[in-house]
Amino acid sequence: MKLYYIPYTCSLSPDIVLRELGVDFDLIRVDKESKRTADGRDFLQINPKGYVAAVELDNGEVLTEGPAIIQYLADQYPESGLAPANGTLARTRLQEWLNYITSELHHGSAVLFNDFLSDEVKAKFRLKLDERMRIVEARLAEHEYLFGERFSVADAYLFTVLSWFKFLGIDLATWPATQRYLRATARRPSVRDALMGQSAA
Repeated sequence: MKLYYIPYTCSLSPDIVLRELGVDFDLIRVDKESKRTADGRDFLQINPKGYVAAVELDNGEVLTEGPAIIQYLADQYPESGLAPANGTLARTRLQEWLNYITSELHHGSAVLFNDFLSDEVKAKFRLKLDERMRIVEARLAEHEYLFGERFSVADAYLFTVLSWFKFLGIDLATWPATQRYLRATARRPSVRDALMGQSAA
């Protein structure tokens, strides 16, 4: 299995999940500008969308879109407990969180990296992001992870998005439960190894 990544992007979440599962995989860096892989290939031939994350399975199939990838990976190892079984209410609750992270937090923070937006427009996006983060803060004030005491694929994704906040100058002290969660999650071996792997490769 191959995971194509760009450091400090959403490709971090499947990296964390693969390490949680103990799966052997090759980590292949993609150049954001040239769209060439570290081993010399045209990334657009692998993923025509041109962005990460992308996972190439052993049969040659390529999966894209982080939330889809991490659910697929968890489903291959149901004993891991990283995702509830398909068709259950708990799985729908997981998908509820994954969609919220994607649409409200991922999109809501990624837009702030756009240098073409005025400070006034960015301020409006920050206000909206603050409103969305209150939902997360309320959840984490009552639970260790998004689903209680057990780490899930949704946490791998949430950690990834929250880790961008420092680059945006957003102080997590505004949300103390979230700040505690981020620090605790960063200490997980899978997370530490993923961060080190992506920075070293």
